[in-house]
Amino acid sequence: MTPMMQNTYDISASGQAVRNRVLRNTYWLLALSMIPTMLGAFVGVSLQVPIFSGFMGFMIFMAIAFGFFWAIEKNKNSGVGVALLLGFTFFMGLMMTPLLTRTLGYSNGGQLIMTAFGGTATILAVMATIASTSKRDFSAMGKWLTAGVVVVLLAAVANIFLGMPALSIAISVLVIGIFSAFILYDVQRIVNGGETNYVTATLSLYLSVYNIFTSLLHLLGLGGSND
Repeated sequence: MTPMMQNTYDISASGQAVRNRVLRNTYWLLALSMIPTMLGAFVGVSLQVPIFSGFMGFMIFMAIAFGFFWAIEKNKNSGVGVALLLGFTFFMGLMMTPLLTRTLGYSNGGQLIMTAFGGTATILAVMATIASTSKRDFSAMGKWLTAGVVVVLLAAVANIFLGMPALSIAISVLVIGIFSAFILYDVQRIVNGGETNYVTATLSLYLSVYNIFTSLLHLLGLGGSND
């Protein structure tokens, strides 16, 4: 092996090691983020914490969420970014209070929650595996997925006023599809070296997992039993 070939091999191996480390740290932090999420959900349901509702509630939620996004991104290279991310996941756990309270009101509420959790874990595992092993390039999906999120947000705002059950179901189905695809996109970006910060990567994956879980739970709740 010539010196030039050796240098190329060393650089490639080093880059692969960095990508593997980012992916590993992302998965660990994603798993850790579930703890404050569950804690926030437990506090919200136990204390029946008042949660924002209606259009103004939606705007307040978005303002707080984007405030967290900005702060996390600004501090992503320090422990402060990790702390802010975990604080955000606690906040998102609180925001599940109405959905969890309604679901737990069903006689099979606990089963519905575990089914949604299992379904979300399965989607994450399948999409992450495909992204890590497939030779197909998913990078072109980014702009279309972003456009899809905008459409879903606009539909969600409209349905605050319309209150149409059919539209609510359609939104949940779209959310599951869009954020499942986002897992493909985000994991492959890490694998290919397009994302090198595990805090930012974790935030992206967390939002996908959260939205898939809540949408699945919403759909499963339509078949909830009060018996």
